[in-house]
Amino acid sequence: MSKSDSRQAIFVGAMAGAAGGLAEVAWVTLYAAFSGGDAAIIAKGVTTAAGVGAIFPNTPVGAGIAVHMVLSLALGIALAFGWRSAVKRGLPISPYGFCLAGLLAVWFANFFVVLQLVSPGFIGLVSYPASLTSKLLFGLAAAQALSLGMQRSQQAVAARNRA
Repeated sequence: MSKSDSRQAIFVGAMAGAAGGLAEVAWVTLYAAFSGGDAAIIAKGVTTAAGVGAIFPNTPVGAGIAVHMVLSLALGIALAFGWRSAVKRGLPISPYGFCLAGLLAVWFANFFVVLQLVSPGFIGLVSYPASLTSKLLFGLAAAQALSLGMQRSQQAVAARNRA
């Protein structure tokens, strides 16, 4: 992968991660509002699970959202590189299938392995179906961003080749 391809994958991946992260924040906020919960408690739980509560004792909600978004950006970039690699190898997979499968794996790893070890209390903050929905919404939003990013990248290459 060339430097230009890598930069493009990072940019598109960051957009995918931002889209997915924001989709999750929106879903969790709606879920909390309709279930009688408190989205702030979930954001504080992220801060605790990430181990940064002592660093940001006065702003646990903001810190939780910031941690969530940083992790979302990283995940989006990983998805972009993974999907581009699969496409370059000739695998016939859409960004939707790739991202949904990837986010299903992330959800499973988070809730059945990582959080069990790192922050078991976080698991009870959101039901399994609601948390799975959150990850799948991330996957859909990220896939849309990857798809649009790939289309724009192809259009830019075609325009350079015409010039």
